[in-house]
Formats: sequence, structure tokens, C-alpha cells
Amino acid sequence: MPQAEAAKAPDLAMARLGQGFVWQDLSVGQCFRTFKRTVTETDLVNFIGVTGMLEAIFIEEGYEGGAMPGRPVPGALTYCLIEGLILQTMIQGTGLAMLELQQKIFAPVVVGDTVQAVVEVTEIRPTSRSGRAVVASRIDVWNQKNVLVMSYTAKRLLAGRAPAGD
Repeated sequence: MPQAEAAKAPDLAMARLGQGFVWQDLSVGQCFRTFKRTVTETDLVNFIGVTGMLEAIFIEEGYEGGAMPGRPVPGALTYCLIEGLILQTMIQGTGLAMLELQQKIFAPVVVGDTVQAVVEVTEIRPTSRSGRAVVASRIDVWNQKNVLVMSYTAKRLLAGRAPAGD
């Protein structure tokens, strides 16, 4: 165990592990790939339970009125899983608000699919307040077969570095 005098106390000047990007660290055209996430039966059951999306295709295994094989999941669940991956990395501690969202779903996601996203920064517009900026991005969500399952655009309010002297 290190001696007390050798230990370093937390200091606000130290870089924080897991801290997201401030808008000044981003540029239009910059792209990122998220981690992958496999959708589980537990994800589906918990999501439909908490949201009340108790539609037969989500709650009944092998629903005879279903239009496809497998156990489909709500598009909202796919979106939420990807947003969780983005939040945990790109905007952790710097994302201030989701301002606008437009979404298109192209293909189903079923339990057992693995999804990931490509995030492209499409616009950065600094605001006049507190060094913040509105950052727009396009998020394309792909399954394990490289099929585009969802695409959405998002405008978020992101924090910036404090100006010198603040």
C-alpha cells in the first residue's frame, strides 16, 4: 500500500476517465463507431414491462399473427440501447439536452440480434450562452449481418470548455 504522502487526492485539473466530448473536440464529418450490444429476452421483457408496450407480438412467443420469424423488439428499445451506448461514451457528462430527433426504421430487430451504430457529426452551431453548442448528428444502426435497421438524426445541446477566466 502506498504511503499517504505519495497518494494523489482527486484534483479538478485531472482528466476524468469516461468523460464525453465537449463540442470543441468535435468536427463536422467526424465519425464514431459504438460498441456492439446483443438484444436479450431480458431486455425485451424489462422494456415492455416498464413502458407498457404489451402488444401480442412482444409478449407472446411464436405469436401466430406475427409477420416475421423470431421475437421482434420495439424500435424504441433498439433506439434506447444505441442511445445508452452513445451516452456512456460520447456525451457522458457533456450532453445537456436532446433537442430534436427524427427517426426511420428500415428492418426489424429480434431477440438475439447484435446492434451497433455509426455516429456522424453533421453540424455544430455554437450558442451565445455559456460556451455551449447545438451538435447535430446522423446515427445509422446496423445489425450483425450489416443490415441497416434504423437511421436517425439528433440535435443535442453539448457543453463546451469554459472560457479562460471563468
